[in-house]
Amino acid sequence: MKERIRNLLSTERADEAIAELDAFRNAGGSMDDELFYLLGNAWRKKGNWQMAMNNYLEAVHLNPGSPAQQALDIANEILDFYNKDMYNQ
Repeated sequence: MKERIRNLLSTERADEAIAELDAFRNAGGSMDDELFYLLGNAWRKKGNWQMAMNNYLEAVHLNPGSPAQQALDIANEILDFYNKDMYNQ
């Protein structure tokens, strides 16, 4: 499952990755930190920062050592930069 999601993301098929992970969850599949991290990456690729960060937070909650922590930190830095820039228009 994880390898398939990684392949979808590497070929710019984020919508398919999201659909597969949502179907997995809806069927009662157990999401671990890596699946939440991959789901966050899929949402980030689509430009939905809020959904990306929500999934990164879920991953970090399950595993504080998850690479999602770094992704979350980077997302916060990017959003802080853009939000500050908005005030300077």
